Amino acid sequence: MGYNPSYRLEGATYGKYIAANQPTSKIAVLYQNDDYGKDMLKGLKDGLGTKVKDVVAEATYEVSDATIDSQIATLQASGADTFVNVTTPKFAAQAIRKVYDIGWKPMQYLSNVAASVGSVLTPAGLDKSIGINTVGYFKDPTDKQWDDDPAMKEWRAFMKQYVPDASLTDASNTYAYLAAETLVQVLKQCGDDLTRANVMKEAANLKGFAPGLLLPGITLDTGPNDYFPFDKLVLARFDGTTWAPTGAGLSARSLR
Repeated sequence: MGYNPSYRLEGATYGKYIAANQPTSKIAVLYQNDDYGKDMLKGLKDGLGTKVKDVVAEATYEVSDATIDSQIATLQASGADTFVNVTTPKFAAQAIRKVYDIGWKPMQYLSNVAASVGSVLTPAGLDKSIGINTVGYFKDPTDKQWDDDPAMKEWRAFMKQYVPDASLTDASNTYAYLAAETLVQVLKQCGDDLTRANVMKEAANLKGFAPGLLLPGITLDTGPNDYFPFDKLVLARFDGTTWAPTGAGLSARSLR
């Protein structure tokens, strides 16, 4: 059972948002040539619905590629004004930098797996990342609004004690803590029965579980026939310093 929101759910969330808020958009997509990229693209097109015709260009890359510069140039040449960037951190930073450097100014959507301020946006250039959108579900450690948040303070104390050399701006560390906290909850529900069957049973029996680092209004819910903990994500936009939520959670559960 995966912890991270499914790629189809994330893609569908972008699609629904674009369809509702950018009715005249022309969309270009860069995606990794594997199940990760293809699932995100499928979700995006599902979310777009009848606006799927507005996808005017698609380009792929291989994880062994040195750069994605040529793909970005091709996507720009399509005339697209919206860029959906379905990449992993190394290629995400390259794409953000290249889009800026060639003067292309589309509305950008960045896959959540590459949305770390510390490991992606900073290497790409914070000034070059302003205005990029992503989806989120947990509190960004670089966001000042959470500095006095009890859960964030607890996380920082944990990091200081157990992994003092790790970055406090790398969202991957926040994600890891949340995933571990959820596993602890599953084990608590198991009681003394720690068989594989019971661990799976309780992992599929999370009801409204809300670790403190999740964004307000988001909970984890699973069931015997529902192995997807998340059914709602929050759209956020980078303001040059941190990811600022743009509104209420967006549900795309039926499309994931």
